[in-house]
Order: sequence, then structure tokens, then C-alpha cells
Amino acid sequence: VCLTCCSRDVMVKINQICHKNSIKFFTGDVFGYHGYMFADLGEHEFVEEKTKITKVNPGVEDGPDTKKAKFDSSETTMVKKRVVFCPLKEALAVDWSGEKAKAALKRTAPDYFLLQ
Repeated sequence: VCLTCCSRDVMVKINQICHKNSIKFFTGDVFGYHGYMFADLGEHEFVEEKTKITKVNPGVEDGPDTKKAKFDSSETTMVKKRVVFCPLKEALAVDWSGEKAKAALKRTAPDYFLLQ
């Protein structure tokens, strides 16, 4: 489900329905130069390709390259990952008065507060 130009209450209500029924949800809007986008993909599983890290010369123990690991781009492994997204209501209900929130405030884009 994709929403735009909706009130906050409508977005929260539709997201709750989507989250409960495992339906992916996207919402966003633009206000001049500022905008926001929110995604609730529920439980999202994906596969990520990782390059194996190997030592170039494992038999050589001396020299400047001893502690440096080299990337062997010919060998990769597939790693399955899982991410659990939070609902919109939970994302908007952050208490900004706590110590953890104060530290996160520096990393939070000002556009987050457009929804508030």
C-alpha cells in the first residue's frame, strides 16, 4: 500500500491494518524543499552478498602485510538477513526527553519532525 497527501491519523490507521495483515506499507509527502518517506515492510528477509576476507600469503609471517587482511573478490558468500520494521505509530511515539533520545536527536533529520 502506498499513501501520499494523507493526514497523520489516516496514515497511522491504514498502517496498523497493513502491519496486522503483513502487507507492505509506504507513505510520504513533500512540502516545498522538505519531504518524508516511511516504510513498514513488517518482517523482511533478504540475501546479501559478502566478499570473503582471506590473507594473500598465509605462509609468510613477517613484513608490513602480516596483520592486514586482503579481499579475495573471486570468492563470495550469500548471507541471509532478516529485518523487522516498526509501525508508523511506534515511530512517531518516540519520547524525546530521555537520555538515549537526546543522543539520537543529533542524528535525526529535521524532516522527521514534519510529521509531528
